[in-house]
Amino acid sequence: MDRRNFVQNSGMLAAFGFALPPGLMPVETSENRPLEPVLLPAQKPLDSNGGMAVKVWVRSSMTNGLYSSVECAVAPKLMGPPPHFHLELDELMYVAEGTASILMGKDVVEIQAGGWHLRPRNIVHTFFNASDKPLRFYDMYFNQPFEEYLEQVFFELTESKGYKDGSDKKNQAMGALNEKFGLKFPDGAFGLKDELVKKYGLKP
Repeated sequence: MDRRNFVQNSGMLAAFGFALPPGLMPVETSENRPLEPVLLPAQKPLDSNGGMAVKVWVRSSMTNGLYSSVECAVAPKLMGPPPHFHLELDELMYVAEGTASILMGKDVVEIQAGGWHLRPRNIVHTFFNASDKPLRFYDMYFNQPFEEYLEQVFFELTESKGYKDGSDKKNQAMGALNEKFGLKFPDGAFGLKDELVKKYGLKP
């Protein structure tokens, strides 16, 4: 199955109460490779270590490119990325601990532990932890191997590996990565991030 059409073809949108937009119908695909079983042993919950941390659980390569999933831990009163949108990626979040604050368009919604949140492509969004308690959630990706993007950001494009924040080298690398994965920042995204930081008393 073409990973771009996985959400639509699987009926997941309907399961969460979302209707398909007019003209967006399931598409027949030709990929029929059987999936292999994968066992992921239990591990202790991810620790944010006072900031933000990610751990990949399910890789796109395990699912023939249909799906991947990461665990994310966010320290209290911490801002996420600047508001952005994805050209192809649909995201599904499950909050395991704490409360996630999600900016969707111009509105902020709170997702408490046990809640789910679907973020379809092309909608401006971001997340942050406005509470005084740790936040931990699982993000699921359906249209591209976005876990690879996160691994680059968190483990490769780091100061210890020569990518200092604000440097031309890092800015160019991030720009290329954003272009590859179709991650876009709307006009005013960074100013809006600053507004959220100020309004909710967050660490940027």
